[in-house]
Amino acid sequence: MKKLNTSTQGLLAALVLSFGLSACAPVMVGGMVGGVMVASDRRTSGAQVEDEGIEMRSASAIRENFGSNVHANFTSYNRQVLITGEVPTARERQQIEQLIGRVENVRSVVNELAVGPASSIGDRSADALITARVKAAMVDSEDVFASIYKVVTERGTVYLMGRVTQREANRATDIARGVSGVKRVVRVFEYITDAELQALRPKSTTAEPTQPMPVMSGSGMPVTSNVPVATPIK
Repeated sequence: MKKLNTSTQGLLAALVLSFGLSACAPVMVGGMVGGVMVASDRRTSGAQVEDEGIEMRSASAIRENFGSNVHANFTSYNRQVLITGEVPTARERQQIEQLIGRVENVRSVVNELAVGPASSIGDRSADALITARVKAAMVDSEDVFASIYKVVTERGTVYLMGRVTQREANRATDIARGVSGVKRVVRVFEYITDAELQALRPKSTTAEPTQPMPVMSGSGMPVTSNVPVATPIK
């Protein structure tokens, strides 16, 4: 695994200290890292506001309908909602997917809920640490923009979201799979072409390298691409 430079190690240390053993750690880590470079987010400002609203409405709907009987997290990116966590039975899993599909402005749902006991505070803290490590590794990399990715970790599985080219997807996957503690990497990307990327880039921004980057074989860790498939919401 690539050694992080001094500045990145400092960032990671600050992130780890900020969440400690709090159950709210994933929210804190994502907000801190993403907020630093929010200007590079490839969603429109309107889409970012919509995503925040979707996450809040989803959490509220689950509290009202299931109370504390389930542990479910909601991450919305460009109105595609990733659901992670644990539920007692397959019935709740299906009900939650259907409920979130009816939330205002939701375009599609990726249901990664596991059937089983809820994760412990220790498990969630370990996941938050993995998320921080992945983001720090992206910041330390010289050929990706960390701010274009959203990273979610659940039970050691890292979910990668964002509007990216195939090259950017491959590079982020390679970075994530090289981080200590990662068991599996799942891509939940919205793919764009190089031409679409050029259209999104501000005129004053220096262009990214356009030559494809080779994808390293990594540690042989399983990488899932486009699985789970987003479920269209009609």
